[in-house]
Amino acid sequence: MTEQPTAFITGATGFVGAAVARLLESQGYGLRLLCRPHNDRRNLQGLTNYKIVEGDLTSPESYVSALEGCTALFHVAADYRIWVPDEAAMNRINIDGTKALMLAAQKAGIPRIVYTSSVATLGIPAGGGEGTEDTPVALVNMVGVYKRSKYLAEEVVRELINKSALPAIIVNPSTPIGPRDIKPTPTGRIIIEAAAGRMPAFVDTGLNIAHVDDVAMGHWLAFEKGQIGQRYILGGENLAFGEILKIVANMTGRKAPTLKLPRLPLFPLAYAAEFMARMTGKEPMLTVDGLKMSKKKMFFSSDKAKRELGYAPRHAQDAIADAVAWFKENEYL
Repeated sequence: MTEQPTAFITGATGFVGAAVARLLESQGYGLRLLCRPHNDRRNLQGLTNYKIVEGDLTSPESYVSALEGCTALFHVAADYRIWVPDEAAMNRINIDGTKALMLAAQKAGIPRIVYTSSVATLGIPAGGGEGTEDTPVALVNMVGVYKRSKYLAEEVVRELINKSALPAIIVNPSTPIGPRDIKPTPTGRIIIEAAAGRMPAFVDTGLNIAHVDDVAMGHWLAFEKGQIGQRYILGGENLAFGEILKIVANMTGRKAPTLKLPRLPLFPLAYAAEFMARMTGKEPMLTVDGLKMSKKKMFFSSDKAKRELGYAPRHAQDAIADAVAWFKENEYL
């Protein structure tokens, strides 16, 4: 009788990680899920074949023993916020935590690893157009602490692949949306505000929208077919921000906002919002880094993943519909 394969997953209580965990269970894997002691575990509902490993990325001693005997590692967890009051805390999770986990997994002999990076680490052509895995980019191009931390974390993984033969494949999700965005993510917050009719105007930009379940499938395909040392964009459909808001408005019976706001006059408001956030502890809706990032349309191509992995994302409208339905059902609106 063949022993059941076991996957160690970080971030399974989060948005993308929960989708990856469900997919792996459907593929016959037993799961070991790294969870902080007091985090929200609603996204584990429905899973049956899993074991909780209580621990933290910043404390390798809490999870090292649980890596033994695993046949796969999916490192999905990250501190994903556009604004944070403590940059060092994010770096400890995203950079230092990633390095410690990769070294521990290699020591445990895990034969295949999928590391979840982000399109935030990738370049965008200077004249516009779609970024690819090979579009030139450097740390100086990273706007904000989140992008810098993910860029440096990916560099850590790439260095371990090249110098220490770490058996890792890198995936770069674009902007996933869909069900179980419990936190919610920054993009989920935008969908909520638009669906609730609380976004009368917007700053013109663009995003690549992918269904979270397609992104999860991309993780599995990368594990099954991906080449060690390669990275794969797991995206969906490129849409102008106004188009996204129009789709949400049509689904909720609201009038789509048409007023495009200039960026420059919004910076004083963003600084004020961040000041208030430091006072209240609540994440600001408008941030300085968010305004800076909006200057470029975050458009990307998933052609490499489609060609080499068989990745087949659905239309953005389907992803938005599932997100709106889930937020409505769970009373986020």
